[in-house]
Parts: sequence; C-alpha cells; structure tokens
Amino acid sequence: MPAAGRWISAFLEAQAAERDAARNTRLAYGRDLLDFAEYLAGQGSDFVSAMREDVEGYLVDCEARGLSKSTRARRLSAIRQLYRFAHEEGWRADNPALKLSGPGRDKSLPSTLTVEEVEAILKAARDTGRPEAQIRNTCLVELLYATGLRVSELVGLPVAAARGDPRMILVTGKGGKERMVPLSPPARAALRDWLAARDTAEAEAASRAASTGRKAPAPSRHLFPGRGAAGHLTRQHFFLLIKSLAAAGGIDPAKVTPHTLRHAFATHLLANGADLRTIQTLLGHADISTTEIYTHVLDERLRELVLEHHPLARDA
Repeated sequence: MPAAGRWISAFLEAQAAERDAARNTRLAYGRDLLDFAEYLAGQGSDFVSAMREDVEGYLVDCEARGLSKSTRARRLSAIRQLYRFAHEEGWRADNPALKLSGPGRDKSLPSTLTVEEVEAILKAARDTGRPEAQIRNTCLVELLYATGLRVSELVGLPVAAARGDPRMILVTGKGGKERMVPLSPPARAALRDWLAARDTAEAEAASRAASTGRKAPAPSRHLFPGRGAAGHLTRQHFFLLIKSLAAAGGIDPAKVTPHTLRHAFATHLLANGADLRTIQTLLGHADISTTEIYTHVLDERLRELVLEHHPLARDA
C-alpha cells in the first residue's frame, strides 16, 4: 500500500508538527489508519477513491469484529482527520467521513479506592524495600494521591519544581498546558525526605567518582531519576511498582493502577465537598464533562451505602 503509506506518514508528521500530538496518540492513529487501508484494499479501493459507503462498511466490519464503541469512535475520528488533512493538501476534493456520526462511547465508571485502601498502599510504601526505596515510593504515592497527577506528569516532574519546600508545584500537562496544584502537608513532608535522600545519593556518587579519578555523573534534572533514555522513572516501572505496593498492602493488585489513585483523588475531593470546577482545574481536564463522571461514581457509592446499611433496603 505505497499510496496509503505516504498518506499516513504525511498525516502523522503534520499531527506531530502542527498539533503537538503525543507519540502514543500518533501510534494509535497509525494503527487505525493502516487497518482502514487494509480493509479498503480488500474491497478493491483505497484512500483516494473511498466513498462514504466504504467508511460506513468499515465501521460495520469493526463492529462485527467485536471492537468496542470507544475503539470504533476513535477510528472514525482518525479517518475523519486524515481526510480533512487530505482536503487541505489538495489530495481529495471531499471528506467521505465528514457527516458520519460515531457510535458513541461505552460509558463506564472509573474504578476507585477507599480512603482505607489508599492508606494501606501508603503504609506498604513506607515499609517495603530498602530505606531509599521506601522514601522514594512514599513520595511517589503521596504526591499522586495529593495532586491527582497523570502518571506521565508525575514521573516527568523536574526537580527544580520541588525545590524550596513549595506549597504548590507547576505541572506541565497534555498539550504543554501548565497548571498549579497544591501539596498537602504529608506530601510536602514526603517530598522533603525524598529530596534529602536523592541529593545525598547524588553527592555520594560524585564523591566516589572523584576518589577514583572518574568524571562525576551530571546531576539529574528529574525529581525521580531513572536509567532509561528519558532520564526519569518510566510509567511502566511505576505501574509495576504500584501493583506490588497494593499486594504488599493486602489489596487485589488487579484493581490498582496509577490512574486508580488519580480517580481516588478526585472522588474523595468530591465526596468531601469540593466543586467540579475546582476538580477540573486540578486534574487538568479541558472539558468539565470529563470531570462530571465522578458525580456518577459518588452516586453509585451512595446507592451502595443505602442498600447495605438502610434497614428498609435489606432483604427480608
């Protein structure tokens, strides 16, 4: 599919250059568009000649293959954006996907944790592993639960943002948008402890290098240094770490991810009286409709409490 390959490559390059699309987003678009191109080839068509009926047929085929509503909606979005780009480039005079309505998305409530479960994970972080690991892991979990950061925002924090015992830290979120998030007293204390341990470890490494005549390693600019190409702790490493801490705390690891702690942050704030606009700002949501799902989480929890504890709601 040489023509299809050129279209997709040019489209993805434009997404990166003009829209600053994240690498994972571009990879997803690329997979979706390759799948569409393969479908068209099987129908004796291609990107240049495809009509609205071809796009509709592809969506029907995706549903027949058992793809979820959210996946089908994302694929239609990718196709629509590809043809918008092709129209702007003069490759197509029309957009065959323009007037198609998507299948909508499966609305599922985000899983969350109770306050007691979060406390169990924090206790496991304080008690598990070597002393330096305990200090670092406690800081990671305290910061995540205190701020509701996305895991990529957390592991990529620059150490400069944490200097000076700040009450708030500057976070760079999706699309390079910056926001300020406050730190709780426990999170500030955990941050101070980790900075002290981190700086001590770097000073000791520099001293060892000097004693052997080697060049001292450059201080890391990341709050949570890592050995990978990015220079900081990876999302994958933290994902596995939070699973192990959950298990150590007596919680089923299957229900705990870094994103679960982000959900817990928002749900617990809402349950204690915070308004949606404030939570939207803290989470870095562009649209408040994304934040509103937490009201449904709270409603579901309240319903469970009534069914469990109200005497008239119990089975005879």
